[in-house]
Amino acid sequence: MIISHKHKFIFIKTRKTAGTSIEAYLSPLCGDADIFTPIKPHVSPHLPRNHEGFFNHIPAHKVRDALGQDIWDSYFKFCVERNPWDKMASFYHFINKFRYSGELSLEQFFESKYSCSDVDKYTEPTNHKNIMVDKIIRYEELKGGLHEVFDRLEIPFNGNLGIYAKSEFRDDRRHYTEFFNKEQLNHIQNEFSREIDLHGYQL
Repeated sequence: MIISHKHKFIFIKTRKTAGTSIEAYLSPLCGDADIFTPIKPHVSPHLPRNHEGFFNHIPAHKVRDALGQDIWDSYFKFCVERNPWDKMASFYHFINKFRYSGELSLEQFFESKYSCSDVDKYTEPTNHKNIMVDKIIRYEELKGGLHEVFDRLEIPFNGNLGIYAKSEFRDDRRHYTEFFNKEQLNHIQNEFSREIDLHGYQL
C-alpha cells in the first residue's frame, strides 16, 4: 500500500495483480515522507517507510479512517483487479512455491480454502457495489491503465515497470480453463461472484 503526499495518491494493493512491482517502481519516485508498507519477500528498490498503523493489503476503508475524510477525498485512489480464474491460478503457484516448496497439490489447495478475493479491499464494507477508489485498472490492460494513472499524477512511465516481482513462482502458463477442472472452475466462480458481478468477468 502506498500513500503519497508528494503526488497526492493512494495505491490500494490487491493480490496477484503486479502490486509489488508497482510499489517497487514507485518507491524511488515518491517522497521521503510518503508511506510505503513492507513487502515479503523484499524487492529492490522498494523502501518501506512511515508505515506505522498500516499494512501491506490494508482495505481502503481503513486507510480512509486513518487519514481522515478530507485527505481521502482530495487524493487520487487506484488499485488493480484481475480475472478471478487467472488470479487464482497465479495465487496457487505462489502459495505452492513460497509456502509449500512445490508440494501442494491443486486438490489440497482448494481443500484448504485458500482465496485471493480482494473486492473488500476497494469497496465499502457494507456494500460491495460501492467502489471506494477512483480507478480500477484491469490487470489484463495493465500497461494502458498505468499510463493513464501515471500521466494524471505526472509520474514518468515508459510502459515498462522494469520489475516483475514474484513472477518466478509460476512455471505453468496454461490457460486457466486447461489448468483447473470443471469443479474447480465453478468453485472460483462462486468464490468470486461479487467481483464477477461488479466487473463482468467471464469464464
